[in-house]
Amino acid sequence: MFAGEQSTARIALVVVFTAVPMLALAAAVPAAWGWGLSWLDIGLAVVFYCLTCLGVTIGFHRYLTHGAFRANRALRIALAAAGSAAMQGPVVAWVADHRRHHAFADRDGDPHSPWRYGSSATALVRGFWHAHMGWLFERDLTNAVRFAPDLLADRDIRRVDRLFPMLTAGTLLAPALVGGLATMSWWGALTAFFWAGLVRVAVLHHVTWSVNSICHLIGDRPFTARDRSANFWPLAIASMGESWHNSHHADPTCARHGVRRGQIDISARIIWIFEKCGWATKVRWPAARRVARNLRNTR
Repeated sequence: MFAGEQSTARIALVVVFTAVPMLALAAAVPAAWGWGLSWLDIGLAVVFYCLTCLGVTIGFHRYLTHGAFRANRALRIALAAAGSAAMQGPVVAWVADHRRHHAFADRDGDPHSPWRYGSSATALVRGFWHAHMGWLFERDLTNAVRFAPDLLADRDIRRVDRLFPMLTAGTLLAPALVGGLATMSWWGALTAFFWAGLVRVAVLHHVTWSVNSICHLIGDRPFTARDRSANFWPLAIASMGESWHNSHHADPTCARHGVRRGQIDISARIIWIFEKCGWATKVRWPAARRVARNLRNTR
């Protein structure tokens, strides 16, 4: 359907713009070990990463954007707050942007398509930057009244939306508070603030942005979709299952994105736990017939 999608140039582009910075960060870890990084910092970073990432993947995305399940009031507020703590913008704006993305995926009107400027090497460099993070600076604001009227009508969600600045401060200061109290030192608070606050937020941002950029450039496309969304397995764990992006675009309201055998989807497993606890209901799990119907005819 889309010729040359797996070209060497596109793969090289992904490596240069995403893998290299992550490798540089990984190289900095042993250099900092012992004087600016501890097991406590790593533990706090992992915990806060998981909480805020799941707030985005389950709360902002699968629940509030696509309605893949229903949540009781406590869970709805908790998910909205956890997603806001990821520092990716207030909940209403995030949901409106993403609904607009699905409405115009890889076409005029999509706020972050990497194909915006064409398919030449130069166009893809510009497009990758635009899809990954450039669109945040250009800010063609999405009309929330049009794309998220249900959230604007929800008093609890509006309250969480207004609390975004406070939640932003909390997501950075909470690790510092825990680190400082655990070590009883300002140094422990500072290193926790750096690794579990700043670095954790930066890594989560780039993982989320990579779904917008990488997962519309390279990967497998086993399912029929109107766009160039792709499944990119290397991001499956870090993105909590969001990188099964072609599967998602083929069936946007499904609670599980990794619908095939062996496809890890941590977000779906957490939703399953919520369902077992009675906090989530009417979960839209993948049906074998629906999955089969969406598969592309490769014959």
